Amino acid sequence: MEAFSYVAAATGLTGEEAKAAQAASSAGFAYGLAAIGPGIGIGYLVGKSVEAMARQPEAAGMVRTTMFLGIAFTEALALIGFVVFILIGL
Repeated sequence: MEAFSYVAAATGLTGEEAKAAQAASSAGFAYGLAAIGPGIGIGYLVGKSVEAMARQPEAAGMVRTTMFLGIAFTEALALIGFVVFILIGL
C-alpha cells in the first residue's frame, strides 16, 4: 500500500484525507481477497450439486434445498468479511 501514498500525493490529498483514502482502498483490497474463498466455495458447491442432480434426478429436490442452504452459509462468510473490513477501515 506504499504505492497508494504516492498516488495520494500526486492527486493533492494531504493529511487526514490521504489516510482516509488509504484506509478505504486497503479495506476494499482486503475484501476483494476475502471474497475469493466464498466465490470458489459457491462455484464448487453448485458444480457438485448439478453433478449429483444429473446422477440421481429423483433426489434433485433434496439436493437443491441443501445446495441453497450451503450457498447461504457460504455467502454469510463473505458478508461477515465485508463488515469486518469496513470496521477495520474506519
